[in-house]
Amino acid sequence: MRLEDYWGVGPKTSEKLREAMGTERAVAAIENADIRALADAGIPRGRAVRILRRANGAAGIETLGTRDARDVYDELLTLASEHALTAHAADRIRVLTPLSDVDERESRLDRVLAARDAWVELNDEDRAAVRSAFDAYDETGGTDRIAVETALALREAGLRGGTFAALDDLDDDALEAAAAALGTVDEDGSVAPGTDDELDRLREKRDAAAQLESSALDVLESVRERGVRSFEEFRAAFVEYVASQTDVRRGRVEAAVAEDAHDEADFAGTSLRALVAELDADVEERERTVAADLRESIETAREDVETAVGAVSEIAFDLSLGRFAAAYDLTRPRLVEDGLAVVGARNLSLSGAIQPVTYAVGSHGIGSVDVGDDDVPEPPSGDRVAVLTGANSGGKTTLLETLAQVVLLASMGLPVPAARAEVGQFDTVVFHRRHASFNAGVLESTLKSIVPPLSTGDRTLMLVDEFEAITEPGRAADLLNGLVDLTVDQDALGVYVTHLADDLSPLPPEARIDGIFAEGLTDDLALRVDYQPRFGTVGKSTPEFIVSRLVANARDRAERRGFEALAAAVGEEAVQRTLSDAAWSGD
Repeated sequence: MRLEDYWGVGPKTSEKLREAMGTERAVAAIENADIRALADAGIPRGRAVRILRRANGAAGIETLGTRDARDVYDELLTLASEHALTAHAADRIRVLTPLSDVDERESRLDRVLAARDAWVELNDEDRAAVRSAFDAYDETGGTDRIAVETALALREAGLRGGTFAALDDLDDDALEAAAAALGTVDEDGSVAPGTDDELDRLREKRDAAAQLESSALDVLESVRERGVRSFEEFRAAFVEYVASQTDVRRGRVEAAVAEDAHDEADFAGTSLRALVAELDADVEERERTVAADLRESIETAREDVETAVGAVSEIAFDLSLGRFAAAYDLTRPRLVEDGLAVVGARNLSLSGAIQPVTYAVGSHGIGSVDVGDDDVPEPPSGDRVAVLTGANSGGKTTLLETLAQVVLLASMGLPVPAARAEVGQFDTVVFHRRHASFNAGVLESTLKSIVPPLSTGDRTLMLVDEFEAITEPGRAADLLNGLVDLTVDQDALGVYVTHLADDLSPLPPEARIDGIFAEGLTDDLALRVDYQPRFGTVGKSTPEFIVSRLVANARDRAERRGFEALAAAVGEEAVQRTLSDAAWSGD
C-alpha cells in the first residue's frame, strides 16, 4: 500500500516518513498504530494520532458528529491512557475508535472486564511485579528480547489464566535460552560483544595485535630499547614483547614470526600481520560457532518467542484498560438495538462527591432503580425525545456530557460509569455544548453542525444544549420545536436542554419534559441542587436562590441595594425565605 493512500499522509508527510524509516517500516507503523515511530520520524504527535485513528477506524470516527462529541472522545481516551502500563499501550488506547460491529464491542468488553478483574485480584506485591516488568519493557522500546524477559517475569510472578492465559504453555527453559540469544546475533552472523566470554577474549587479543601492527615502527623502537645486540636477540625480544602486549601465548607468537625477512622492520611488520590474520581466523571460527548456537536457541523457541512477543503487547493493552475500568468502577453496559438508559451514572470529568443520576430516552428494559436512593423512579420507556429543563448550575449540561461519555465508551467496547446501562447502536452521536455567542454566524454554524446528521435517516443520538444562548428566545423555541419534531420523524433519539419549556408548542406524544430542581442554599450559601431529573416535570430556574446569595454576599450597602432591587423583581418574599432557611440550616 502506498503511504499517500492513508488519510492525512500527503506528499510532504510521506517523503518525511520514507526518508526517516522507509516505506515498509512506515506502513507497518501506521498499521500497528505505532505513534512513537511516527513521532520519532518527525510527524507531530497530534497529527500522528489523527492519521492512525483514521487508518485503523475511519468508520468509527464518522460516528462523532460534532466537534463537542470529538472533544468528549478525546477526553475519554486521554483519561484512559493515563492508566497505561507501557507507552505503546497508551498509544493504542489513544487511537481506539468506535466499533461498528456489536460482536467486536462485546469481545473487547469481555477482555477489558476480565483484565479489570485480574488487576483487582492481584495483591500489592504482584501488582508491583507487573509494573516493574512492564517498566523494563517500556524503557528499552519493547524489543523481542525484552518482551521475552517480560513474559518470563510475569510467569515468575505466578500469573496464569484469564488475561495471562497466552503465557500459560510457554517453555521457560527455551525462552530463557532464546532471551540470551535474541538481539546478540545479526543477520550477517556477527555476534554482539558480551555474548560469549571466549569470543570476547579472542577479540581482545586480535584487537591488541592489530593495534601493534598499525604501529609497527613503535614496536620496533620498543624492542630495540631492550639493548639487543643480534638478530637472534631481537627476535626473542620481539616475541616476548608482543606476547606481553597481546596476552597471546609466547609459542603462538613464535609460530607466526617471519622466517625470511629482509631486516628488522620487515620482520616486525610481516610477523604482526601474520599474527593478526591467525587471530582473525580464530575470531571468525568462534563467532560462527557461537552464532550457530544462538540461532539454534532462537529457532528452538521460535514459536514460544512469537507467542511471548504478541502476548506481552496484548496483556499490556488489556491490563491498561482494565486498570482504567477498575480506577473508575466502570461496569458492562447491555448493548441493545435502540434506546439509551443509565442507572447511577457518573461523569468521569468530575471529582469528589458526585450524585449519580438515572435517565433514559427511547425504549429500554433497565428495570427498577436501586442505587441507594429510594426517591428515584424507574425512568420512562418509549419516549424518543426528552426536553430537559431546570435550575441554572443544575447539572443539565453535565448530564448531556455523561450520556455522551456512556455512549462513546460503549461504542468502543469499553465499560461505562454507571451501575447499569443499556446503550443502543448509533451511526452518529451529535453532542453540542452551549456556546454563548449571540450572532447569526454561530446560529448558522450550529444548525449546519447538528441538522445534517439528523436528516440522514441513520440511527442518530442528539444531545443538544440551550439554543437560546445563540439566538433570541422566541426564535430559539421555534427552532427547538422543529428539532424535536424532526428527531421524532427520523426515529432518532434526543435530549434537548432548554430554559424555554413554557414557550414551546405542544410536544409530540413521543416527547416528554423533565426537570432538575434547585432546593435552596446551603449554610455557606452554595446552591443546593438535586441533580436527579424529575421525569415529566418542568424544572424551575429559581433565580431567587442566586439573588439571595448575592444579597447575602454584597460587599457594601450600595451593592446590597442593587441586589435587593433584583430581589423585589423576582419576589422579595421568596428571597427572604431563602435567606432565612439558609441561616436556619447553619444554626
